[in-house]
Amino acid sequence: MYRFILKPLLFQLDPEKAHHLTVRLFAFANKIPGASYIFSSLYQYKNDRLHREIFGLKFKNPVGLAAGFDKDGKYFKDMEKLGFGFIEIGTVTPKPQIGNPKPRLFRLPSDKALINRMGFNNEGVDALVERLKNYQKSDLIIGGNIGKNKTTPNEKAVEDYEICFLKLFPYVDYFVVNVSSPNTPNLRALQDREPLTQLLQHLQNLNSQQQSSKPIFLKIAPDLSNSQLDDIVEIINEVGITGVIASNTTIDRSSLNTSDEQVKNIGAGGLSGDPVKHRSTEIIQYLHTKSNGSFPIIGVGGIRTAKDVREKLKAGASLVQVYSGMVYEGPGIVKSILKGLV
Repeated sequence: MYRFILKPLLFQLDPEKAHHLTVRLFAFANKIPGASYIFSSLYQYKNDRLHREIFGLKFKNPVGLAAGFDKDGKYFKDMEKLGFGFIEIGTVTPKPQIGNPKPRLFRLPSDKALINRMGFNNEGVDALVERLKNYQKSDLIIGGNIGKNKTTPNEKAVEDYEICFLKLFPYVDYFVVNVSSPNTPNLRALQDREPLTQLLQHLQNLNSQQQSSKPIFLKIAPDLSNSQLDDIVEIINEVGITGVIASNTTIDRSSLNTSDEQVKNIGAGGLSGDPVKHRSTEIIQYLHTKSNGSFPIIGVGGIRTAKDVREKLKAGASLVQVYSGMVYEGPGIVKSILKGLV
């Protein structure tokens, strides 16, 4: 139904409008008596062989929803009906911000890819906290992806991450430190060894001061060199955070099927989907080998099928996440992947 009816209709709309329309309609439909049960039976797939216990958390399956889909925590309870084993909310910043000017989300159908330059548009951490306060906890694992405001200079970035970390701490199961989005000016400079070590060490110190610490992951760009990846391994082992999410979107535009003219007209932004699949798997394998498997890796980038997931897991990932793949494959993607894995 999605591939032959809904997808052609949605692809006639602006991508950002299509996104908001579909999630709002799905959330509305879930409020209809009996609909929640129907969606769960249609899209969920359960099997004990899919269970994972990693970094102290129990996952009902290894497929999660990547950050960026539900920035403000408005729809994660609805998205749970689609069978995800975990959902990552954000990226959230201390203060609300509108993000970059529209249009800022683009489809590349011939590449099964997206380009976005959203710019951390979100309603701020306080609004997210208020929604999470009202959530009745289930077996769904929730991650909090945190960033800095665009107006915050890098030398004060630690303060922004601290605010988000402390305010979200009671309400999420793990954290993701996002310093790898290409859509906030100079944010990726925080991936350099000195500022990254300082940031992660500060958050880990705050973590250790809590009654019970929580896993902290670093989300990295796929555009890092091997020497930079070597630094990442050393920093993680030195600071003691939990692991890595590999990877965020790329600024690389090589080997696209989409015409150069169309890509040029779209302009700046992070590329996700099939074109980043191979590079993200390479990074997973490199980090896993270089670290001797000393920390868990969550693999993301170009996942649409069970085969894609198996490639990430074989390379060294413990869990995976999808986003762009759902745009092209539809709401049945998780069930399809899980059945394929079993």
